[in-house]
Amino acid sequence: MQKSLNYDLVIIGAGASGLMLASLLKRNPQKVCIIEAREKIGSKIILSGGGKCNITNKYLDFSKYLGDEKFVKEALKDFSTKELLDFLESQELSPKLDERLVEGAYFCKSSKEVLSSFSTLTKKIKLFLNTSVEDVSFEDGKYCIKNSKNLDIRAKNLVIASGSNAHFEDKDYEILTKISQKFKLDFKSFTPALVGLGLQKEQAWFKNLSGISLFAKLKIEDKNLEGKLLFTHRGFSGPLVFNASLYWSKGFLEFDFLPNNTLDEFYKKQMLISKALPLPRRFLQEFLLSIDLADKPLNKLNLEEKQKLEKLKSYNFAPAGNLGFLKAEVSKGGLNTKELDINFECKKQKNLFFLGEALDVTGQLGGYNLHFAFASAFKCARYLNKK
Repeated sequence: MQKSLNYDLVIIGAGASGLMLASLLKRNPQKVCIIEAREKIGSKIILSGGGKCNITNKYLDFSKYLGDEKFVKEALKDFSTKELLDFLESQELSPKLDERLVEGAYFCKSSKEVLSSFSTLTKKIKLFLNTSVEDVSFEDGKYCIKNSKNLDIRAKNLVIASGSNAHFEDKDYEILTKISQKFKLDFKSFTPALVGLGLQKEQAWFKNLSGISLFAKLKIEDKNLEGKLLFTHRGFSGPLVFNASLYWSKGFLEFDFLPNNTLDEFYKKQMLISKALPLPRRFLQEFLLSIDLADKPLNKLNLEEKQKLEKLKSYNFAPAGNLGFLKAEVSKGGLNTKELDINFECKKQKNLFFLGEALDVTGQLGGYNLHFAFASAFKCARYLNKK
């Protein structure tokens, strides 16, 4: 008969929240284990920030998140940007402020050094790699974890720190759905977020702009966003569109391609439109073709032509959809945070915890999601260390 592997605490998922939690626990390492479905730990940490790990943001605030306001504020107040930077400094990591793409973003020297630090912090903890969790049951006060290695793993405390299917074409995230159903918890299906948006036929001219980027503003429902916009052969991308995808599901977006100017400033100029306006010339030429307006001197425009040109300030666009999970930085959806108390413990099921990307909390681009993952782990670890 197979021997049971009994642990005081089992963490499902060796991503940002799981590794942070494991590194902060004040327990006998032999009583803790991590189960990870992939062959290596920290797959998404490695990809973060183009390999430089966009780890937090100077302007950490609830307004940058999609989720329950009270819950997110409570999580962030106990683990600020400074506290995370201090923790990283104690591990000889020194993120630097780099705002070339996103305001307030902190980047590390490399994602690999971050992962190496977590590997060192958790080296005494048993790690089951390439092991998928297939089901979880609760028997005699312990969680029984059915897995792909057929190991009899049992835990007094169980922490679900597995992520979503963003970036990866696998279904390991489905364990979240199974656990939610098993314990009758409210779970919202994942959808892609922080992802590019596709084109309708009416915007086919955008394909001719592939590679061009510019600073723009965007309105989506009650949100006003700004940032860099990148045109691609498939549609829109860049920080501005990634953030818009967090709030968009269907309907129109309204772009202001000339956010720092009014067109009235230019109407007396004798120069051609494509030369006078502070926008990439190729963009202006394609834009003028799309609205059937000749590239003529600005001071020669009549009222009707000026009204056409005003579309630069309020261009309405209905995306054809997003570019899917494989292109997404993160996902929207997850466990409803109303199911948890302030320590990230399930209200209906004692000793069951959910962290990070498993929750229905998603941040904008710029280090917000990694920070929330770390903050949730910090709060949970503090509670578990007192048990």
